[in-house]
Amino acid sequence: MHDKKLYGTATVGTKGQVVIPADAREELKINPGDHLYVIGSALHGFVGMIKEEALEGFIERMNIQVETLKRFKKEKIE
Repeated sequence: MHDKKLYGTATVGTKGQVVIPADAREELKINPGDHLYVIGSALHGFVGMIKEEALEGFIERMNIQVETLKRFKKEKIE
């Protein structure tokens, strides 16, 4: 099963606010008060959001990978 999905469109209001489609909020368990980090690329015209908990988990996994690579490099040098 694919975990990526297009949930529809959102329009940016005059105050810069965007309404996340209801089915996306429901399926992704986005609730009032949740913190979302806005990420993007000016070069590619991309903007997206990631829930704070998901970003924390991603950072933890990246740190583990970095430490693994450091150990691998050290073992290879020795």
